Amino acid sequence: QVQLQESGGGPVQAGGSLKLSCVISGYPFTFCGRGWYRQAPGKVRELVSSISKDSTTTYTDSVKGRFTISQDNDKNRLYLQMNSLKIEDTAVYYCAAESWDNGSCKFTYWGQGTQVTVSS
Repeated sequence: QVQLQESGGGPVQAGGSLKLSCVISGYPFTFCGRGWYRQAPGKVRELVSSISKDSTTTYTDSVKGRFTISQDNDKNRLYLQMNSLKIEDTAVYYCAAESWDNGSCKFTYWGQGTQVTVSS
């Protein structure tokens, strides 16, 4: 059974930093990627950043240069370093992992989320 557990969220002032962590267990698709999504109130869930099995990364435009995704060598821990936080970064952040489905990797597994609240 695949399980993802996030930690590291909380309140922070604008301009501050937080580092989110995710422990991934029971995950067999080591050749697929992982990522971080977020969902703000009244908005759809969006992919913030992803990292492939060979550590190729992607970022949504609004966080480029401020957020950094990483994973440990065993690929059972995922991180998101968030710097220069803005009020609009306030959201529930979800750790996510892909599974192999119909010939491609797709995000299938989700953690329960951790709240990040940025205040002025």
